[in-house]
Amino acid sequence: MEIPTKLRWGILGAARVNERLMPAIVEASNSELVAIASRRPGAAAETLAKYAPRQQGVRCYDQPEVLLADDAVQAVYLPMANHEHAEWAVRALQAGKHVLCEKPMALTAADIEAIATAARERGLTVMEGFMYRFHPQHARVQEIVRSGAIGEVRYARASYSFMMRPARRYRLARDVRHGGGAMWDIGPYAVHSLRWCFEQDPVAVTAMAKYVESGADIATSGVIDFGDGRRGHFDISFECARRSEYEITGTLGGVKCHTAWQNPGDIPVISWWTEDGRQCLEQLPVANHFRLEIEHFADCVLNGKPPLLSLDDARTNCRTLVAALESAASGRTVRLDA
Repeated sequence: MEIPTKLRWGILGAARVNERLMPAIVEASNSELVAIASRRPGAAAETLAKYAPRQQGVRCYDQPEVLLADDAVQAVYLPMANHEHAEWAVRALQAGKHVLCEKPMALTAADIEAIATAARERGLTVMEGFMYRFHPQHARVQEIVRSGAIGEVRYARASYSFMMRPARRYRLARDVRHGGGAMWDIGPYAVHSLRWCFEQDPVAVTAMAKYVESGADIATSGVIDFGDGRRGHFDISFECARRSEYEITGTLGGVKCHTAWQNPGDIPVISWWTEDGRQCLEQLPVANHFRLEIEHFADCVLNGKPPLLSLDDARTNCRTLVAALESAASGRTVRLDA
């Protein structure tokens, strides 16, 4: 039997991320876009025409259920609203589709367990969509840390923000319990990158937030305790200038990733220093982390490999986000190791 060389993708939703995601599927060496669906009449066709106008033969559906019934679709990318991710991930898995789910995968660890069960029962692959992790600049950061140049990691900081434009205020329409606000939107990046910096699970979180009338947070800051005095500080906001950076400080120096959200054509920059006087600014090759993510996931499905980001990783990230929101609401530290 001939082994397929391309994974056939469907997209469940006409979200703005398609501006980057749809061309990434089209350009990926081992992927093919075959369908897109949206519940807004005509939105799927409009999205295809806007972001992949030269693609022929892509089926456009006004009902996501119809896409899930399409036998040509092997895998789905799921960029629906945050509170819908868990339901539609399970529905896609039950329909026999592999799932790459936009972050956050779910709003509770129990929902992620339901996704894991559905995937396990059908032998399907699921991964949370943190595209930034597939950019080579992070491998370079990790190389510097593991070389011992900055010593033992003691502290990390992650800052993610952008000014909320009126057209994007739908992100604040729901309260935090239903997936609205900055912590569920850009907070996953901050938590995930800090966990990656320490390469271990958090033990406690302390946070504070600013809320809008809907009950959504428009800005949240906090500290994640990784034990033995190792702490990660995060600040995320919809009312600050655009930032997507993290910095790691060790006993002998530090290293910084200046832009985690890489746009097409951006030149990645990392900088590092040591206490003995070394100062280094490195420019790395341009890379499309969305395309690299798509190619990685397709390779995992086509060749039976485990994805870089496991469901255990998704579960831990979710539990940390929930703890941060609970801490901000209660004004107390929330432990994760209890």
